[in-house]
Amino acid sequence: MKKAKVYLDTSIINFLMVEDSPDYRRDTELFFETVIAANKVEPYVSRVVFEEINNTVEIRKREQLLNVFKKYPHIETLTASDKNAKEIEALVGIYINNNIIPSKKVADAFHVAYSTVFEMDILLSWNFKHLANINKERKILAINKINGYNYPFRMANPLEVLNDE
Repeated sequence: MKKAKVYLDTSIINFLMVEDSPDYRRDTELFFETVIAANKVEPYVSRVVFEEINNTVEIRKREQLLNVFKKYPHIETLTASDKNAKEIEALVGIYINNNIIPSKKVADAFHVAYSTVFEMDILLSWNFKHLANINKERKILAINKINGYNYPFRMANPLEVLNDE
């Protein structure tokens, strides 16, 4: 069976380090141990994840977040060609102009656009307001279809991917 292509947004990496949400942190660690480390999915990130991490003010935390990619070197970074970059930028504008993603959450729109253009099976996030949300998923899939992107993907959280047995 083909492995699912899973896009990890920045919240997934961040929740490996959070101190104020021990349950989500534990669930994220379990996801990395039993899914990512066990090579059960094809994990991906984009430059946006690295940009958000590099904007982390606390140097120690930033280094810890970046070390996740050393610990799990098979997490691939999606690289957009000139054509793909234009598609991604256009989709970001469409999501924002259609009020699907708020204009102040441009990075979230980029996560969705990367997932769309690169045909991810799942966009994984702990962001229930803008990403891991069935209502947003429906709106995004509808707008994607209108714009010629027919590959259906899920917007989920790690708990939805953990138990596959």
